[in-house]
Amino acid sequence: MRARTVQGLALLAAAGAIAAAGSLLPRIVRESDSARLRYTDVSVEGAPPIVAVGAAVGALRGLVVDYLWIRLQQMRELGQFYDARRLADLITKLQPRFGEVWAFHGHNLAYNLSVMMSTPEERWRLVNAGIDLVRNKGIRYNPNDLILYKELGWWFAHKVDGLSDDAHLFYKRELAKEWHLLLGEPPLGAKARTEWMQKVADAPDTYEELVAKDPAVGALVQALEARMRQVDPKFTVKLDRDLLATQGRWDAVRNGPGYAKAFGLHEQFRRRDPVYASIDDVFSDPANAKALDQLVAFLRKRTLLDDYNMDPVRMARYTRDYGPFDWRHPQSHAFYWSRMGSEVGAERYNNDEDIYRILNDDRTTIQAMQALAHSGLMRVDPFSNDNPTRLYDTRWIVSIDGYFRELYQKHFKARGGGPDTFVDFYENFMAQAVRELYHAGEVDQAQRILDELDRLCGRGGLIPNNKYVAPVDVFVRNATYGEYEQVPDVARTDLQAILRRGFLEAYLLGRKKVLDDALAYARDLTEFFRTNKFTDFRTKMGDGRLADLIGSLERSVEDVLVGIMQDPTLPLVDRLSIYSRLPEDQRAMVYDAALGKITADIASSPLSQGGGSADQLFPPPPNIEAYRARKAQQAEERKAAQESLREGSADRKR
Repeated sequence: MRARTVQGLALLAAAGAIAAAGSLLPRIVRESDSARLRYTDVSVEGAPPIVAVGAAVGALRGLVVDYLWIRLQQMRELGQFYDARRLADLITKLQPRFGEVWAFHGHNLAYNLSVMMSTPEERWRLVNAGIDLVRNKGIRYNPNDLILYKELGWWFAHKVDGLSDDAHLFYKRELAKEWHLLLGEPPLGAKARTEWMQKVADAPDTYEELVAKDPAVGALVQALEARMRQVDPKFTVKLDRDLLATQGRWDAVRNGPGYAKAFGLHEQFRRRDPVYASIDDVFSDPANAKALDQLVAFLRKRTLLDDYNMDPVRMARYTRDYGPFDWRHPQSHAFYWSRMGSEVGAERYNNDEDIYRILNDDRTTIQAMQALAHSGLMRVDPFSNDNPTRLYDTRWIVSIDGYFRELYQKHFKARGGGPDTFVDFYENFMAQAVRELYHAGEVDQAQRILDELDRLCGRGGLIPNNKYVAPVDVFVRNATYGEYEQVPDVARTDLQAILRRGFLEAYLLGRKKVLDDALAYARDLTEFFRTNKFTDFRTKMGDGRLADLIGSLERSVEDVLVGIMQDPTLPLVDRLSIYSRLPEDQRAMVYDAALGKITADIASSPLSQGGGSADQLFPPPPNIEAYRARKAQQAEERKAAQESLREGSADRKR
């Protein structure tokens, strides 16, 4: 009897303790929120329904999540990635405020599971799923979690834009096509690009506000619905991402260059596709032009916010303050997410112990800017399977120059040499940038950067030196030719890179001066290698041991143009466009060497389906026979000269 009494009292005490603990839980949650002890400012609002069930058991939910998290780590160590995916999904539902699980879940999809797939389409589906999971769910539940922003930025930089995955070219193509249809072709000028994104940021938040601002938009939507119901009586306009993508495809077909123009897709679609014809009837009406522009800006804003969890106001600000972002490039997204993490999630880690987390995030940001400098100028054809053309964009050099100062000041007092990381990056990048600007014809800008290097790292550095004391033309020549004397083979790769850039920018972007400067540099470098005391001797085989690394200017131009024609990373349409714009003698240089590759590429491309052939798209130049005869004569002369040298060497030995 006494034992039962004790048991009853114990049960009552336990019940009272549980009730007391439950009454304290809301206060603990409020205090943890106000003290920023969590990744987010709000602990319950917006969570999935299952969380309410978890909350009902109070502290037991934490024990369950802890157990599942330990089990998840065991699965990761054992390589049980499919089971880990299901378990991570359960944990995120029980505790959506657990940012580390979202990071693991997304990484598991984008890295561990994707590489198990055998096709690039399957891999991209999982990579995209991992990105979307963190971007659209993890960050919505954990808007102040720096780690999620850093991870997301890194995935764009490393997984999509990096080279480690066998399917990386497919990822780049798919991302470029997706964002081309969403945002269209960005204007080239920096100011125009800022205005382009600002128009999206300034669009009304709701359709009702949009129609109130411009009633013609409502009339446009009604006209589209009425016209489409002639094809599908049940059609209803939905103002969503699908409608935006439809408009993007229509615009790319009607106004885009490349395959759409080559095939006459607009005319074909109008004849064969009544849906396209209906859309075209409404969208191409000049009376609807202004309303369509307003509608597209609204759809882009809602799609960015609702489907990508990206803020167009922030995107416009970044474009204005940092550089000409092209959102078809993975590194633009790497910058966006890492920079946003620094702005909204760094406060929690602003201490000596965790400062490395902020440093790593900021490294991702400035490295994304560096990558955009190297390849941020893009040409995308959404109707081809060609890789996007990606060219050097010198405008990012100025942006990096300014952003470096921001990061240096931010981390100046960080322990462990934090600011030195950015100083080393700045000096290495800017020293090369001076050469890039000079070769691009931007001599004044190159001189300004060189003067700044002298102030920060030269005579004004911690250990003063005269490394950057010279006019820019002298600095570039001394820096590059000094390297060439020590490592001559670098000269060949540099020369080819400069000529390649010149031909691409001249014939794809109309920047003829870049090509003129590249040819002038190539001419000077060729002369240097043919006359320099380190390179002016010949081998017993009759070859110039170092001078022939470069060869003649004609040989260098031929090698570069053949490389461009055969480059599978360049869109076929771009290669054919360059060929058609080359002078006759340069077309003759590449015709025979590139004919086989171009013929095969045309046969496997959509161009062949439209009746295109190599004879039509890659015709021989009129002077081809004369060129072949001249090359044959030159070959005979070289052969005779080499035989003469060998005979002379044999006579001397006797």
